[in-house]
Formats: sequence, C-alpha cells, structure tokens
Amino acid sequence: MRPGFFCSSLVYIVVVSTLPPFETLDVCGCKITLRRVEGPDALELFFSCKPNAKQQEAGEQAEAIYRAVAEIVSNAGGDLSSLVSETLFVRNITANIDSVRQGRERALARCGAGGDYSPATAVVEQAPLDSTVCLEVLVQAIVPMNSPAPFECVTTIPVCGCKECAGLHGKIVRVGDDTRFYANGIFGRGKSAYQQTQAMFEAAESLLQQAGMAFSDVMRTWIYLREMDRDYAQFNRARREFFHSRGIDPIPASTGIGAGLVPSEHDVCLGVYAIQAERSSLRTVMTTPTLNEAPVYGSDFSRGMRIDEANKVALHVSGTASLDETGQTVHVDDFDAQADRMLVNVAALLQGQGADFGDVVSAMTYLKHPKDAGRLQEKFRAAGYEGFPNVLVEAPVCRPELLCETELLAILPRNGTDNSTIPYS
Repeated sequence: MRPGFFCSSLVYIVVVSTLPPFETLDVCGCKITLRRVEGPDALELFFSCKPNAKQQEAGEQAEAIYRAVAEIVSNAGGDLSSLVSETLFVRNITANIDSVRQGRERALARCGAGGDYSPATAVVEQAPLDSTVCLEVLVQAIVPMNSPAPFECVTTIPVCGCKECAGLHGKIVRVGDDTRFYANGIFGRGKSAYQQTQAMFEAAESLLQQAGMAFSDVMRTWIYLREMDRDYAQFNRARREFFHSRGIDPIPASTGIGAGLVPSEHDVCLGVYAIQAERSSLRTVMTTPTLNEAPVYGSDFSRGMRIDEANKVALHVSGTASLDETGQTVHVDDFDAQADRMLVNVAALLQGQGADFGDVVSAMTYLKHPKDAGRLQEKFRAAGYEGFPNVLVEAPVCRPELLCETELLAILPRNGTDNSTIPYS
C-alpha cells in the first residue's frame, strides 16, 4: 500500500495537464462549461449546459439549452449529427418531461436538425443542485477531421410498446481505426428488478450485435435504478449472472445510481459505451491501493478503465464514494470526511495512470442531501476538482449511508502528442 492517502485532509498529486484550459461561455442565455480535446483524427467536445434564471418554464429552458448546443458544435466545425451522447438531468420528470421535449424539438427544428440528431440519450430525474433551473444537460460531441462524418444509427426490435423502448437506438462513430458505439435509455421487461435487468442486458446485447459488436466490447456502463434501496441487490445478482454467462472479462467500468425514470413500465435503465479496434492493448483495468475490487462485495464493475483509443487515451473512472481498501463505507454520518475520502480515491485512480484532476474533461457528482452542496463545492475548490464540466445533482447513492459520489472522464494524449484547441468564435 502506497503511503500518503490515509490522512485527515485530501492528498492529491501534481501532474502537468496537456489539455487546453476549460472555457466558460454565455451562449443563448445559457452557461456553458466546455473542454475541447483535439487528437489526430477528431476534435472532441465535452460540455455542460445550464440555463439562466431568465427562462422560467422547463420548455423555455430546454429550448435555450439546445440552441446553445447547436451553436457550440457549429462553431467547432460540426453540426447536430456530431452529438454522440447527452444526459438530461430533469428536476421533475412527471411535471416537466413533455415541456422539455417540446422545447428541444423547437430548438432542433429551428436549427434544421432533421434526422441527423441521434445521440445516445439518457433522461433521468436527478434534480440539479441549482434550484433555479428545471434541467441541466451534459453533452459529448465529435467533429472528425475527415468528412463526411462517419456516423451511423442502428436499431433493434423494441422490448415493449412504451414510447421509450420504441425509440431505442445506438450510434456508431468511426474515429481513426476505432469503431465506437454509444447507446442509452435501454430497458427490459419483467415483474421484478432481477427480470428487468436480465432483459435489459439482453436488449443491449441485441443492439450491440446490430452494430457488429458483442457485450465483451463494452468498456463503460451507466445504470439508473428507480428504487435503489429496494432493487440494487436484485440488479447486482442479475448483472453477475449475465456477465458470467457471456464470459465478460474484464468487466466494464460502471456507475449505479438512483434516478427517476420516464417510463412507468420500467425500474432499471442502462447506458453503454463500447469500442472495437485491432490493437491488443486496447484497455487496462484501473486500480488503486485505496480501494478493493468491487466484485469482492458482489457488485460487478471495474473501478476504472483506461482505453487507448486512436484519438486519445480515455480514463473512465467509475462512480466512486467514501469506501476503504476493504470495500467498507468509512466516515458514516460525516459528510466532510466522506467527501475527502471520495476525492482521495479518485485522485489515486488517476495517479495510477499518470493523470490528475487537471486532465478531467467531464464529471457527474451525486449528492444525497442538497443541504450539503455548499460544503461539497468548498471541498472541490480546495482539492482542485474543478475547471471542467461537472453536473451536480441530487440522487440516492448505492448504499444508504453514503452521502456523495462522483464519476469522471479524464483524457491523456495518445503517443506522446499534445492536445490542442481551436478558438470559439
């Protein structure tokens, strides 16, 4: 065990980031936090969008957000087909989802998106910690250096007749020698969370097969559970059985988090990121001496996954909280100490790959009690866990005693080349 991680205050590392500085922009009445990564094959954009207080209604906020999204990708040389993934964090799905969708459709129609708009989309009820907004959106876009843009949409037979399942699709993106696949909003039918999880993974497998892939190509998953405390054990059992039956090794990095879901028919939702390439050293499981491996206590995911992509090196850090090297929750009922330990664990995972917080391009942070938001943001500032899109939302974490959790994507340059940027204009 390496020394220096177990202390009363955060210990973090100093590695000079090769990424350009982040940008904070005001676009179409929205605050945009943006990081750009330019590799040999594509410019990749990672940004969050938050409306300002001038838009009062959820549909107006959504329309402003998607006008801003269109302008960001246009100024980077792309269009709305360049969007590969989006997560919509909605304050109240029951009250707001129809207005949000109508606002998005108005903005997309105004921008002439047509059928080109097909990102992997997750819509979850996780209230933004800024109480003045009805929703925030986290986006990833890819603008290839070569044209035409190498994007393709794939579909499969819906698992049920609900509107969400009927619209299920995945997006193939070819970047250099890599074939990437993005999908979200994947559900399964069943009376229990166990049955729904089995069917959900089978639906994802069917979608992957349409893209010419297998579940063994999946590097990262996102799991949303409507009733975390009730269903997490059943979900874990079904996931373990599916991975075992398919011989999945290594297992993907993952986040499992509580969230309200749009369709009343389903209680569990899945998102996946997969990649195929000829390189034998495509992925490396990320570990740290500050954490044990999650399968030891029955949760089948890797703490993080390093992916040596053609355009960059991607470090996907799974949802990480205040756990110790035995897998136990530490600092129960002590929010400050839990936040410190969470950041220690994340810093240690990055350190193992020669990275630090300056290399992060996108994050999501989940807080059990909104009253702790100010203290959490103070912790982030003190640790340097800032300078990148990081959407903060209210959500139940996988254990009742855990008060916060964060996940992130960090980027390193491939083959020793520098990442650079282009100006926003």
